[in-house]
Amino acid sequence: MDESRPPFPPFTPETAIQKIRGAEDVWNSCDPSRVSLVYSPDSSWRNRSEFINGRAEIVAFLTRKWRRELDYRLIKELWVFADARIAVRFAYEWHDDSGNWFRSYGNENWEFDAGGLMTRRLASINDLPIRESERRFHWDRSGPRPDDHPGLSDLGL
Repeated sequence: MDESRPPFPPFTPETAIQKIRGAEDVWNSCDPSRVSLVYSPDSSWRNRSEFINGRAEIVAFLTRKWRRELDYRLIKELWVFADARIAVRFAYEWHDDSGNWFRSYGNENWEFDAGGLMTRRLASINDLPIRESERRFHWDRSGPRPDDHPGLSDLGL
């Protein structure tokens, strides 16, 4: 199995954005096994207050996450990059099983190995309750965010 995921570090502005959009697309699939493959087998995460190590724990974490966070839609945006690191800001919208809607805002710091797999992910996230009428992320859940859908800056987020 090929354990590389282009683009590879060191990143340029174009390849950093390509890496971010690829991550956004795979996370929007809400497929924990598929998402786990962009991380190294020994990847370590801090997600809010939870510490996760390796692909099996990533799959378990994401399975729990998407059972709770329904109709999940995510947008990521480049903050800064250098060498093998990228910092992003993101927001995602979702609702719980009672129909309560949220927009979750966060920042992630990523570190990659030479093969383009993410070895470390540090995420800080806050949840804001919103009304369904305040949703800003509208696209068909059967695919990634369309290229013509506004990004975070375009939406004023």
